[in-house]
Amino acid sequence: MKVIVVGCTHAGTAAVEQILQDHPETEITVYERDDNISFLSCGIALYLGRKVKRLEDMFYASPKDLEKLGAKVHMKYDVLKIDSKNKTVMCENMKTHEIINDTYDKLIMTTGSTVAVPPIMGISDTRILMCKSYAQAQEIYETAKKYHHITIVGGGYIGVELAESYANTDHKVSLIQSRDQVLNNYIDKDTSENVINLLKEHGVDIFLNERVTGFDRDDDDNILIETNETDHHADLVIVCTGFVANTELLRGQVDMDRHGAIIINDYTQTSNPDIYAAGDACTVNFNPTNKPAYMPLATNAIRQGALAGINIFGDIQKYMGTQATSAMELFSHTVASTGLTLKHALDNKINADAVIYHDYYRPDYMPTTEMLTIKLVYNKDNRRILGAQFFSKHEVAQSANTISVCIQNKNTIDDLAFMDMLFQPNYDNPFNYLNLVAQQAVAKERDSKKIES
Repeated sequence: MKVIVVGCTHAGTAAVEQILQDHPETEITVYERDDNISFLSCGIALYLGRKVKRLEDMFYASPKDLEKLGAKVHMKYDVLKIDSKNKTVMCENMKTHEIINDTYDKLIMTTGSTVAVPPIMGISDTRILMCKSYAQAQEIYETAKKYHHITIVGGGYIGVELAESYANTDHKVSLIQSRDQVLNNYIDKDTSENVINLLKEHGVDIFLNERVTGFDRDDDDNILIETNETDHHADLVIVCTGFVANTELLRGQVDMDRHGAIIINDYTQTSNPDIYAAGDACTVNFNPTNKPAYMPLATNAIRQGALAGINIFGDIQKYMGTQATSAMELFSHTVASTGLTLKHALDNKINADAVIYHDYYRPDYMPTTEMLTIKLVYNKDNRRILGAQFFSKHEVAQSANTISVCIQNKNTIDDLAFMDMLFQPNYDNPFNYLNLVAQQAVAKERDSKKIES
């Protein structure tokens, strides 16, 4: 079989490795526009904050690694056209400008995403930077040496992580967010308040409900940031306003959602049976709603890429979908989430409710302990767990993984209330805090029924 992989970051790398592990006789050709593969953009903040000394350590595979496995890897090749009817690909060597044509039996589309650049005046200024790729990370690192006041536009994961990194390296940091909270895709407003307060405690200025309308230079040659509320000034601006799928090559040839992300089935197959997609180029099957969604996370990309590598040989292993489980460390605290927020559940017309557990994670007779906050979201009609949010100095990221499995398996609050979990005073109370937050939800539902009756 002849396979072409278009784009080779996380999903493409995983697909190539999986194919050649299972079917080493496969003829695989990779076309990649960049000069590197497998860069972990989540490591940019670690590098800026000097937790990671070398940006190069954020690569976990190289073109040579894939070539050793048996793939033909063409770096700095731009795919100009895909003809799905005739199964052909037209590419340009970006160094020599030579045009080549290739054919395939199966094609795996792993072209990833790009930063969603707002169409506003002045954004092309050289002191306004984007944050995703290795080259962009290098530029951000070098410019941070020269400039003191840095403004971040966008309060998603990358924006918040960068704010921490710059605050920890003695920069003056401002964060502008168009919503009334940060991390709005992952946590509710009440959990967001914990994150915002933590950022403010470390000197980060937060501006909510402000939409950037333009950029300019002021009289001192600093960046002037115009918003719908007021003007801000900064030495350097980093734009972190989300991502858009790179799917133009297949537009009109496979089914896509309204945002341009490729829709896949349970085997990562597109509407064209000979084309598979994985990673930021496509949707995910979001289990809490049972609907396709666009969630550009490296975890999704790696799993989908490996599954595409398996399933091009037949419908072998189903894609289990995702709960979009994620976590970050912020000033020695863990912020973690999985599944639906309460707001998103209600927006999806689900009869949802939530409880908040706030207590110490282990007995207070221990030498030390830490407070933790858990918000558990559930469906009132069938009592299934829909999502959870965690905030604590204690490491609660693995608890988000546990709730992710509960959502995957359609467990109820009743299941979680008495689910078998260890007790040891070093780690928790006789009932684990996940049991306790579920018991709180069960009690809330019992009390609400008493009121109704």
